[in-house]
Amino acid sequence: MQFLGEINFYFPLLASTTAADSSMVIAAVLLSLVVIYLASKVGGELSNLVGLPPVLGELVGGVVVGISVLHLLVFPEGGADSSNSLIMSFLQMTAGLSPQATPAVFAAQSEVVSVLAELGVIILLFEIGLESNLKDLMAVGIQATIVAVVGVTVPFAAGTVGLMTLFGVSAVPAIFAGAALTATSIGITSKVLSEIGKLNSKEGQIILGAAVIDDVLGIIVLAVVASLAKEGTVDVGKVIYLIISASSFLLGAIVLGNVFNKTFVAIADQLKTRGELVIPAFIFAFVMAYFAAVIQLEAILGAFAAGLVLEETDKRKELQKQVVPIADMLVPIFFVTVGAKTDLGVLNPAIPENREGLIMASFLIAVAIIGKVVTGLSVFGQPGINRLAIGVGMIPRGEVGLVFAGVGAASGVLSKPLGAAIIMMVILTTFLAPPGLRFVFPESDNVTQDSEKLILDGASGTAIAIESPQSILSVSNDGGNKEAIPDSPDN
Repeated sequence: MQFLGEINFYFPLLASTTAADSSMVIAAVLLSLVVIYLASKVGGELSNLVGLPPVLGELVGGVVVGISVLHLLVFPEGGADSSNSLIMSFLQMTAGLSPQATPAVFAAQSEVVSVLAELGVIILLFEIGLESNLKDLMAVGIQATIVAVVGVTVPFAAGTVGLMTLFGVSAVPAIFAGAALTATSIGITSKVLSEIGKLNSKEGQIILGAAVIDDVLGIIVLAVVASLAKEGTVDVGKVIYLIISASSFLLGAIVLGNVFNKTFVAIADQLKTRGELVIPAFIFAFVMAYFAAVIQLEAILGAFAAGLVLEETDKRKELQKQVVPIADMLVPIFFVTVGAKTDLGVLNPAIPENREGLIMASFLIAVAIIGKVVTGLSVFGQPGINRLAIGVGMIPRGEVGLVFAGVGAASGVLSKPLGAAIIMMVILTTFLAPPGLRFVFPESDNVTQDSEKLILDGASGTAIAIESPQSILSVSNDGGNKEAIPDSPDN
């Protein structure tokens, strides 16, 4: 018993599940996963049906089953208790859960689901790293780099300063909200550009290159602000340390990739049992995530760095295929949980104290749009280029913005109105991007190039080739090389 007591001291999650009836906790977690997966699939399919990214549907599905609507999936950090959870009520009616034991079961169930959601975002960042080719990142050119830097600094500075001066928000939550404004979703933009035949245009190439760099800069910013959230105060020396640490960590991952990739392949080739490739990969990813956490960065930065390293190996494509089904199981838990924890009731204008949250949401949406549109003005030496289209293409936040919102909510640094305002900003910018891009590109250009198509990898959604009547442009992820193959009867 003394041994079990020591275990419970060091592992409070085990303590909470021990205090509660373990069979009831398992039942509650299983029901929670049923709700999560149903919400993610229904929401994702409906979103895909209307031409929007499935991840947006997962978020909305989470909002529906969460504290805002159905109360199926609620969490104590949002101010809810066991009496607010329909899952707890269902267990009382069907499984004999006693009212006295319900609070302990509810606390344990919430903690288990939250841990699974955190694991989901770690795997999501590992998967993004696997899809982010280092050579491609370095070959996108000065134009895309400038657009990316402007697209990060302008909304970040405007959002942070605006929240602090106009709304009196304290420094750390204002910085977190400003950081959420920096993201750009490459998946959403590339899909729309391919549909209107502009993926291979100068504008399209700059947008996609800048979006990739945005992701890397965004991960660094996220690691910095998440660490600040833990401290609760802004220390300039600490910020400088975190920026240097995060940048050095990623640069170290690049160097490690040149040394480690052959060793990893050699180890994987020697293993003969099930999971011979994906298990060592996850061991490496979790070790890197641990090291990132040890040096006061976020674990997700370590997972992203691990993905960058393993992307350089000869096993990349095979590893990507094996990671996808695991991500399919865990990543939706993160996005649905983010939506479930979002109380949109704080934006109800009928309640006077909620009006400030609505005004903050309007402010963030305005900064999110203007802060990205101005990036087109930073393009130079390109006569006749459509600068407005470049700016509009950088607007959608998509899944990257949701990562920021989720980490901010989990840290507890965001108030309910500010957290809901960020979610509303992510949703609206994601909805605006597809019609916005179709509007800023002239219809005549779309007609002349409407046969140009982007061929996507079915597993990862990344670009494989661009097909046009004149040629098929293959886009290689093995070093960023592009080869134009003339169209012929054999092709």
